[in-house]
Amino acid sequence: MVFNLAQKKLSENETQKILANIGWLSTERLIRMALGFIVGVWVSRYLGPEQLGLYSYAISFIIIFGVLATLGLERIVVREFVRFPDRTDQILGTALILKIFAAIATYLLIILCSHLLHSENPETHLIVSVIGLGVIFQALDPVDFWFQSQVQSKYTAYAKSVAFLLVALSRVILILIHAPLLAFAWTGVAEILITTLGLVVAFVWKKPMNRSLAYCHRIAKQLLRDSAPLILSGIMIMIYGRIDQIMILRISGEYEAGLYSAAVTLAEAWNFVPLIVVPSVLPNIIETWQTDEGLFYQKLQFLYNSIVGFFLLIAVPTTLLSWWIIPVVFGADYAGASPMLAILIWASLFSGLGIARSSFLTAMNWASLHFLTVAGGCVINVSLNFAFIPMFGGLAAAVTTLISYSFAGYFSCFFSKRLIRNGKMMTAALCLRWR
Repeated sequence: MVFNLAQKKLSENETQKILANIGWLSTERLIRMALGFIVGVWVSRYLGPEQLGLYSYAISFIIIFGVLATLGLERIVVREFVRFPDRTDQILGTALILKIFAAIATYLLIILCSHLLHSENPETHLIVSVIGLGVIFQALDPVDFWFQSQVQSKYTAYAKSVAFLLVALSRVILILIHAPLLAFAWTGVAEILITTLGLVVAFVWKKPMNRSLAYCHRIAKQLLRDSAPLILSGIMIMIYGRIDQIMILRISGEYEAGLYSAAVTLAEAWNFVPLIVVPSVLPNIIETWQTDEGLFYQKLQFLYNSIVGFFLLIAVPTTLLSWWIIPVVFGADYAGASPMLAILIWASLFSGLGIARSSFLTAMNWASLHFLTVAGGCVINVSLNFAFIPMFGGLAAAVTTLISYSFAGYFSCFFSKRLIRNGKMMTAALCLRWR
């Protein structure tokens, strides 16, 4: 039924290409989710709540700063590839140069801030420094952007799957030889490096290079001007998506942070769906906006319906069975994470809607509006965390995450005239008015 509806809204060729792209990404994500779930649970049991809390803290620390290295370029560069295919070499060359300089600067900033915050805890500083190296290797992400623009994500899936399988095997070996936490930190860096090398090899083999990649100052200014609001939005997203884990560790300790990390792991395991679907349909949605506004909104409504339908199938049973899921998966030591999971799974639904709405904002080039909605969610999240984490720990962080995600992804639509139509479309999806 879902595929029949999709085919009414897209041409046969478009549908086949998009579904094939989603299929490759879904396969890669399902492999990662299944095997990663098993290995991740094994690693969590091996490390215990305290060590897991420290590891999750370091990752969250890197992710917040790592947004600076992205420059908010992903959707902007994909859009430019679609709009100006004759400028591919200049756009790609320019994006690569910008990303390399941003990655190096970001890593130096990470080292400095980590030294200032963790001067009395050398272990934390060392783990942050190691994991942060991944930021530098991600500077070649624009190669992945090109594959997205061509709806050829199977090459990305190949590279990520190989890297993940190798790293998963190495983590099992580390558990068997009773390796320290630092060794697990190095495996994360290795995964990013292997993925990047795989993408570069695939790009060199696949793309016909009529001329050399080139840096263009005019294109750089255009990319940075369009992506500037997205950089700020990305920082806000990462702050209100990750600051809770940092605040829990520093306020309530490593054990509580470990419980919260376990709940987040299960709640966010399903976020791969919008992250697969939206990049796959984004080029087609952008093209449709330029030719048929009515069809554009039909596709957008179908996207909202699909996201809501999927997450409802996941969130309802997870909420009802959370008291059983956590101890079975992570062990009795993590039982306190059960109520956190029951709440956080609903935050994933609104996060998915926000990701879907980003395709609309990208097509309209309303990056500044995206920043305002995310900034509102960030302010809500941080304020409530400061007020309630000292009293209620991880449970408070779960509730504030749900509140902030629902505001940024859904309720904020009703505070802007330009987004009210989107808000009504999301409401129709949430109320199951799919007909």
